[in-house]
Amino acid sequence: MNRIYKIFLVFALFVFTQFNTYAQCAMCRASVENNVANGDTSIGAGLNAGILYLFVMPYLMAMVIGFFWYRAAKKRKEKLSFR
Repeated sequence: MNRIYKIFLVFALFVFTQFNTYAQCAMCRASVENNVANGDTSIGAGLNAGILYLFVMPYLMAMVIGFFWYRAAKKRKEKLSFR
């Protein structure tokens, strides 16, 4: 139980801790620089949020699949140990 608590604590730390990150591909950066030069500064924050969202989704899906796989394996192991 202590191990699960530690894993949850580390996960919560990563999820609820926020850092200012600036992740942009070359085309996104050029688009933002062009818009800033024309006076529109709001598009950069939206692009950064979108890029970070796309970055997190595969890892989140892998964690959910791993959790269900672990839970099914644990149930299967308990079922075999009762025999």
